[in-house]
Amino acid sequence: QEQQMSTVPDGNIHCLRVEGTFDDAQDIVKAAFMDVEFRNKVRLGAVNSINWARVLAQMTYYFYAYYQVTGQTQNVKKVSFSVPTGNFGDILAGYYAKRMGLPVDKLVVGTNENDILHRFFSSGEYLKENIAASISPSMDICVSSNFERYLFHLFGDDPKVLRQLMEAFESKDATGAPIKNAVGTGKSRSLKVTAEKLKAARKDFLSERSNTEETLALIKKYDAEHGYLYCPHSAIGVVAVEKLGMNNESMVCLATAHAGKFYDAVKRVIDPLPPLPPALAAVQSLPMRKTDVPNSLKACQKIVLQRIGLSKQPPSVLYIAIPLLVTVLLAASFYSF
Repeated sequence: QEQQMSTVPDGNIHCLRVEGTFDDAQDIVKAAFMDVEFRNKVRLGAVNSINWARVLAQMTYYFYAYYQVTGQTQNVKKVSFSVPTGNFGDILAGYYAKRMGLPVDKLVVGTNENDILHRFFSSGEYLKENIAASISPSMDICVSSNFERYLFHLFGDDPKVLRQLMEAFESKDATGAPIKNAVGTGKSRSLKVTAEKLKAARKDFLSERSNTEETLALIKKYDAEHGYLYCPHSAIGVVAVEKLGMNNESMVCLATAHAGKFYDAVKRVIDPLPPLPPALAAVQSLPMRKTDVPNSLKACQKIVLQRIGLSKQPPSVLYIAIPLLVTVLLAASFYSF
């Protein structure tokens, strides 16, 4: 994935490799949008799910899959979807599709070891913990930015109520008094909803967690039994389905990437590996262009301004791709679920 992003030869594409985690890089992107002067000067846009258009486009997956399933299986009237997710973007699109009237039964949240979403749907507490590096790096996220959009609806579309709890959650003052309102309690790194709100959330969502061993076992099993090779992200959605006992003709598992993008993980259980697709193989020998930057908004903004040229007319929209360095390179702007 690093090679795909950093070998694009176009002169107007610049990859910044941020020293830190996915959340660090995503915080920089969000902060850049909050800087109104900078945002307007460079006409900043986003191509990940910070941009509502991304979520809007993803809704089409659900409608297309529903009509494929019900067209082939006449006794299926409602379809469930399992989505491997870290940033709650793709599955949020499924939630909106359901609200638009698509006959969806359950939306299954599949997480890896970074399981803040699974813990929420299990206990009702959205608790921020440190990131653990995994074989599904694009899901190594400790705070799911799109989840706030869902909470807005869970809390009755009340921005005031949501803001109270989210400001408490984002507070760095661990000694501050908890903030309580009608839907839950918020404090630094923790947001806990009432039993009533958790029950309401479970009407639409189920969840499961897959660790590295379970994910690799699933990849090996489906390759041996079905001749289908999952990437370590896609496999998590299938693990969730099997754990919940929902592996049936009304379930659709959304896949995320070709396994070839993550052969370092897949080769632990698959030998020999199949050849890479031509498009992926072609980038293996290309030179990579990337700029290492510290975990700093100002440092990233400085590079953006330098690259577009302060004396030049800015482009109509500037899109920033920010990979980030944990133990592997992730793609914060292009590849978050």
